[in-house]
Amino acid sequence: MKPGLPTAMERPHFIGIGGAGMSGIAKILAQRGGQVAGSDARGDSETADALRAHGVTVHGGHTADHLAADSTCVVVSSAIRADNPELARAAELGIPVVHRSDALAALMDGLRPIAVAGTHGKTTTTSMLAVSLSALGLDPSYAIGGDLDAPGSNAHHGEGDIFVAEADESDRTFHKYSPQVAIILNAELDHHANYASIEEIYESFETFVGKIVPGGTLVVAHGQEGAAEIARRVAGREGLTVVTYGEEEDADIRITKITPRGLTSEVTVVLDGRMLTFTVSVPGRHYAHNAVAALAAGVALGIPAHNLASALGKYTGVKRRLQLKGEAAGVQVIDSYAHHPTEMTADLEAIRGAAGDSRILVVFQPHLFSRTQELGKEMGQALALADASVVLDIYPAREDPLPGVTSEIIIAAARAAGADVTAEHDKTAVADVIAGMAKPGDLVLTMGAGDVTDLGPAILTRLSS
Repeated sequence: MKPGLPTAMERPHFIGIGGAGMSGIAKILAQRGGQVAGSDARGDSETADALRAHGVTVHGGHTADHLAADSTCVVVSSAIRADNPELARAAELGIPVVHRSDALAALMDGLRPIAVAGTHGKTTTTSMLAVSLSALGLDPSYAIGGDLDAPGSNAHHGEGDIFVAEADESDRTFHKYSPQVAIILNAELDHHANYASIEEIYESFETFVGKIVPGGTLVVAHGQEGAAEIARRVAGREGLTVVTYGEEEDADIRITKITPRGLTSEVTVVLDGRMLTFTVSVPGRHYAHNAVAALAAGVALGIPAHNLASALGKYTGVKRRLQLKGEAAGVQVIDSYAHHPTEMTADLEAIRGAAGDSRILVVFQPHLFSRTQELGKEMGQALALADASVVLDIYPAREDPLPGVTSEIIIAAARAAGADVTAEHDKTAVADVIAGMAKPGDLVLTMGAGDVTDLGPAILTRLSS
């Protein structure tokens, strides 16, 4: 099965084409035969090079001249500001502007979509589905918010009829999708620039559930308060099957045992009265639950549970999700994308379970001023799970600074919780700071959604010297 190019996307231009979500859509359009072009602040990145390998034109920087006059549409994400010169040029030329979510929805049209939603865990769960379905020879299409094993491996146009995609709640764009199967991993208050309360989060997820096609399935975490609340609100909707998973006795798919085995886990579930045991090649209860959510979604599409359980063992992780960057001087350096307190806690508990008596040192970079303002105290409390932490300045991403909002909010909360925390305002000094702290046998986590990931190689080089 080879779906054609969506209408008006024969020659798309992407503003910010190097972003995780944007680059994936661009790649799939190129694989479907589109003449794809775009621009990014970093034209020399590995992601840009991976796109060029698929025939995509990637410009460095943003100028009006980068937009070709014969472009059939301009694709943007919510991060693109209104004063972007290429966006202004599109208005002058009368070229339609398409949001990333609309482009992704068009790519799913005519296929059997699985949409993975939740405040956190989306990338991991989507990746687990993409890898396991591929291992079964189903050749799904997929769009993931992170690379599986190499730059540009975040998306694929497959010959099969399944499309697996992350459904981003941050700006409510997941309301654009009409999945056959939807997963809700969790629902917590986040994205404070767009949601004023947990009630708004719940209402947004309810709208998402309402987009599931008639006869479709909602897979939901039974033991997570927010997800369970949404399940209660949509219970009894006509044409909707709700499947719950979790460790609770009354879950439809019950997790009976999670056994840590170093940096992997063995998971046992009961499904339709049958017991299944399979391996998850990343540590921790959080990731075990993600794997069971993936199992439930695949079963909802008619894939035999025992086949899918075996195939899930082929998943070996995704970049930035507890990714081992290397070892030097007896110290392992691991990269974590965690930036919400729940994610931070889950990753630190997972590493603690795998580390034994080893010390855990964290280099944490807060992400967004709004998130730090609302959740900084909880971030600091999460850091108390580490033996020592270095906290950097806030990574602003798309936001402007907020008065009085700094990393000190996190540091103060961490110290109040008994944590050993060092403030470091100079990112280039971190490698030396960690080298002075680390001892053979320690584990170092670079943690956050910003450019803290770039510090892993520098820390390894400094440890080696």
